[in-house]
Amino acid sequence: MKLLIIDDHPVVRDGLAALLRQLGPEVTVLMAEGVSQGLGAADAHRDLDIVILDLMMPGSDGFAALHEFGRLQPQLPVVVLSSSEDPRDVRRALASGALGYIPKSAPPRTILAAVQFVLAGNVYVPPLMAQETVSTSDQAEDHSLPRSGVSLTGRQIDVLRLLCEGRSNKEIGRTLGVSQKTVKVHLTAIFKALNVANRLQAAAMADKAGLI
Repeated sequence: MKLLIIDDHPVVRDGLAALLRQLGPEVTVLMAEGVSQGLGAADAHRDLDIVILDLMMPGSDGFAALHEFGRLQPQLPVVVLSSSEDPRDVRRALASGALGYIPKSAPPRTILAAVQFVLAGNVYVPPLMAQETVSTSDQAEDHSLPRSGVSLTGRQIDVLRLLCEGRSNKEIGRTLGVSQKTVKVHLTAIFKALNVANRLQAAAMADKAGLI
């Protein structure tokens, strides 16, 4: 397994590398101190399994970097590790192609679990977003339906429709001409918007709410 850490702080890079080596004896950790160096490493090492990116480094736009990684290696999962716990940054990072968002305040076991979760093909959303969802949904009059004001983009509706047809992520991506990574990001946004936890619940909610 080969991982790439991109962070401008040497102490953070070294500490995170030591932590990630606990994933197994076969783990190789590459490190970069900035986005340009990180993109170069990703281009040179096409066998990377995951990238862990500091969202806010001096002189760099982390959100733009996510798009760059998406263009360079569309199937390569990128996880954001950031000091920001602003839900708006989480949503924007996921919309920009990140498959996970880990606050730097998270304990080591959570960081490891989140990385493993993404490596298994999932999208990791931090508890702070789940808490926001609960707080917002508590204000809804009917908890059995999507909360008031929820809306899905046209592309999310397309993904939801194909999900309801029983299509896999690979099939959805092929039909829509997007990567599986992009499909996963759309599904995460759909689940959050519908306040559900899985595909079956999303399909049931979509049918009940007349979204498809």
